[in-house]
Order: sequence, then structure tokens, then C-alpha cells
Amino acid sequence: MEELEKTKANPSRNFRLGLNYWPASKAMYWWKFFDPEEVQADFHRISQAGFDSVRIFLLWEDFQPTPTEVSTKALKNLLEVADIAFANGLQLVVTFFTGHMSGVNWIPRWALEEGIERQRFRVFSNGEIIPSVRIKNWYEDSEIIKAQEKLISEVVSVLRDHNAIWAWDLGNENSNCVIPSSRGQATKWLEKMAEAIRKFDQKPVTIGLHAEDLEEDRLLGPKEAASVCDFLCMHGYPIYSKWVRSPTDAFSLPFLGLITKWLGGGKDVLFEEFGVPTISDSVQTVFPIIREEEAAEFVTEAMMLLHKCGFIGAMLWCYSDYSENLWNKPPFDEAVHERYFGLWSVLKKENRSWKQANLSEKKVVGKVREFAELVREIPEGVEEFSKALDFSNWIDISPEEFYLNPFENLQRLYRRFLRVCECD
Repeated sequence: MEELEKTKANPSRNFRLGLNYWPASKAMYWWKFFDPEEVQADFHRISQAGFDSVRIFLLWEDFQPTPTEVSTKALKNLLEVADIAFANGLQLVVTFFTGHMSGVNWIPRWALEEGIERQRFRVFSNGEIIPSVRIKNWYEDSEIIKAQEKLISEVVSVLRDHNAIWAWDLGNENSNCVIPSSRGQATKWLEKMAEAIRKFDQKPVTIGLHAEDLEEDRLLGPKEAASVCDFLCMHGYPIYSKWVRSPTDAFSLPFLGLITKWLGGGKDVLFEEFGVPTISDSVQTVFPIIREEEAAEFVTEAMMLLHKCGFIGAMLWCYSDYSENLWNKPPFDEAVHERYFGLWSVLKKENRSWKQANLSEKKVVGKVREFAELVREIPEGVEEFSKALDFSNWIDISPEEFYLNPFENLQRLYRRFLRVCECD
């Protein structure tokens, strides 16, 4: 980082530095047990660490208990979150239709139907895991689409012109819930949702795509998103990808982002999610053990690479580890590693149900703070990655050819990308 010029902090800097937020003591149960004092303490901590942006998630059933009803209590709490964010110098990415989160699909009961086949992800609704159900396909079900437009109109009406709102996100890794039947159907849905937002507010619209949308053809990819959205998003986790060099392969992140930009016709990309769980030897998990020091090095390298490669910004997953009182609840009862992705850890013997947790920053927070103090604007023409930023140097197929064999193409292009970066 020494080569970056140190400048005075500037909240209007070009490169966004953010994180994804759920409270340590509540996780996905946040809106049911909303505590503004906890949000204030968390957002103050986030701001002091050097972040300028926070991504939040509207758990669908908490905001829309029926297709025609949007919770006034949830809307009031959401407005309070926006006010707290503004008071702490933070801007929000507001994510609708959540939806997929940490290995579980959180879906209102009215958006489910009977199903026989086993689903890849558990479905949680109305306080319990529901077996043998299928999520109604919101790309084609007219009643679900109408309900989604209703939720958007109510939320955006409340937050229109609020200074804390940076962008509207049309869903978190939606392809883990449902997949459209065609690209045209995907684009039509995006157009309807974006139009519902733009009736009330002109802030940017995006959607949370992830690496699996590049590894497989799920029919709503960067091209479809780029035709409607103001900027693109990508999520990437080396611990989940089979084609990377290691669980902390930081170069895989700008690669995924640049592939997204290429497939999206050159539209700008926010790297909206990346991170790694810091897991100790005592934890039983199928994922590799990664120490705090190693995680801090990975995050530092990733932030630098994403900055130098010209992305809109980088958003870490996630704010904090989760309190032990949540470990017997979905998703943490089965996804043990999801307990430990945080930048702040929960102090031991914290087991107070739904009460604000006492937190301690991990080593990575100091690295983020240092990065935030140094980096304020994306430097033009970064020599180091000029070859990688010219797609013709390592991409040897057309965007139309990519999805004919996506996983193999991704794997092969990554090797070419590394050679151009001279780090193979």
C-alpha cells in the first residue's frame, strides 16, 4: 500500500468501501427483533473503521406478510435504519426479496407451493424449515410479480430522495431460489422491477449476481442485467470455487468482476460480496481452517486488486460473527462456517437471546482502516494491470460463446488471466 498516495478522508471518493450487514445477535431475525440502539452502535463502529457503504437485506416475509400487505412496522424500522446510516456518514444498498441468504431460502408462505423433489437449499418460512415445497417462480407468476411491485412501491415511496440511499438491489443471488425459463423472461422481469423503482426514485438499480451465474447458464446473467441495471454486481468466494488456486486466491475476485464487465458489454461492476471465515481448529466444518492473519492478508490483497482494476467498489462479507444463541437456528445449525465470516468477533460467553452482542475487532479491521485512509480515488491508467484490463489480451472467445460451456471457459480464461497478470 506504500505506493498509494495518502490523502485526506473524503466521503465522496470514487471507490466505495462497504460491507454486508446483519446484527451479530439477530442475523436474519433482525427485523423481527429490531433494536435501533444496536444499529446505531454497529453503524458507528462500521463508520469508524473506514467504511462508507452498507448493504442491508429486506427479509421478504418480514416486510410483506401477504401479497397485498407491506408491514408498516417494518417500513418504519427501515426508515430509522436509513436515518441512522445518514447520521453516521454511511450510504445503503437496499436489497429486495431476500430470499437466498447463507445457504437457506427465506420465503413468505404465500410465495411457496407444494413440491416433491428435494431442493438444494432449505426453505425457511414463518418460523420453521418447510420440507417438500417449491418456490413459486417470480419470473413467470403474475401474482408474485404484482406482489413484488407492491413491495418496491411501498419501500421506495418511504425512502425516495433519502440521502442515505445509494442503490436499490433487486435480489441476492436470486438464481439460488428460482431461475427464469428464458433470457427474455429474465429481462422482462428486470424491466418491471426497475420501472417500479424509477416511478418514485432515480437512484441506481442493480442486482446481486454471483459466481454460479458465471459457472452455469442460469439465464439471468451480466448481459441481461446490464440491459436494465445502472451497474452490475458480482459475488465471489474462493472457498466455494473449484477452479481457483487456493481458498484465499485474491486474484479470482477481479477476474470474476472483469468477466462480468465483459459479458455485460462494459458496464461498471461493484464487487458486492467477498470474504472468508476465520475458523479455529476446534470448529467442526468441511471448510479449510483459515487464521485471522491469513484472512487479513487475503482481504488486503483483494481490496487492492479490486481498486487497481477499476471497480466501483468492494463490499465485504460480512459485518460480524454471530452470537451463540443463534447457532441452533437456521442457517447456522447446519452451515457452521457461516458463524465466522465477520470482521468483528463476538466476545466469549455471549449467549443472551436477541440482546446486543459485545464485539471485538479482528485483525482484518485494522487493514481495512489503513486501506480506507490511503485510498480515496481510483487512479487513472494503473500500469500494473493495463494488460489485464484489455480483454483482448486474455479473452479469446465471444460473449455469445461463453455460455456454451461456461464452467470450462471460466476455468480456462482464469489461467489466461493469471498469465497476463504474470502470477501463474
